[in-house]
Amino acid sequence: METTARIRAARWADKNPVAALIADALHPSPLAAWLVPDPAQRRQVLTDVVAIWVEHAMFFGDIHLTDDLTAVTVGFHRYRPIPPPAQYRIRLTDAAADHASRFDLLDSILSLKQPTEPHYHLAFLAVHPDAQRTGLGTALLAHHRSRLDRIDLPSWTTTLTGGEPLLARHGYTPRPSITLPDGPTLHPMRRNAHHGNDGIPINPPRPGDNRWQDLHA
Repeated sequence: METTARIRAARWADKNPVAALIADALHPSPLAAWLVPDPAQRRQVLTDVVAIWVEHAMFFGDIHLTDDLTAVTVGFHRYRPIPPPAQYRIRLTDAAADHASRFDLLDSILSLKQPTEPHYHLAFLAVHPDAQRTGLGTALLAHHRSRLDRIDLPSWTTTLTGGEPLLARHGYTPRPSITLPDGPTLHPMRRNAHHGNDGIPINPPRPGDNRWQDLHA
């Protein structure tokens, strides 16, 4: 189904609604249950931990969402190494309490699989459960693809089982899967940088190149 939803860059005031949206989308998944086994705490813990990363993306990445706050992408510009979120250890412990070790384990496992070359990290693609299968994920990925092609960087992401076909339709190819200890299987995927017909990158960015800011457009 096609959608005509307007997609815009997030503002600072969107930070908390975006975190809540991602938590709502993640909440029914096996990954959420693995991260926070206690269902009574799950949604709040997810919201509080995701809020840390949403805030971090405001400084080191970009967030694009639909005007009605039902779908969002959150990504990081890893053209060079970026620092962890400010006071991350303290904030993660405050947000996740006894569940912090699961988030730590997930971070460490994914970091081993993440590319070391300059790339864009699509950290979250979330659609509210009530708005799924309406074309919003497709619209956001098309928007995401057009921005990436302007700066010519590869992109990397990880999805749960079932998310691969949508990403594949937008140029992502699978990498070896990851099965979490006593948990679900995750599927890293990569999208190569856009190239011209002769195989040469189109206007590849270089250190200090202000075209990096095009991702915010």
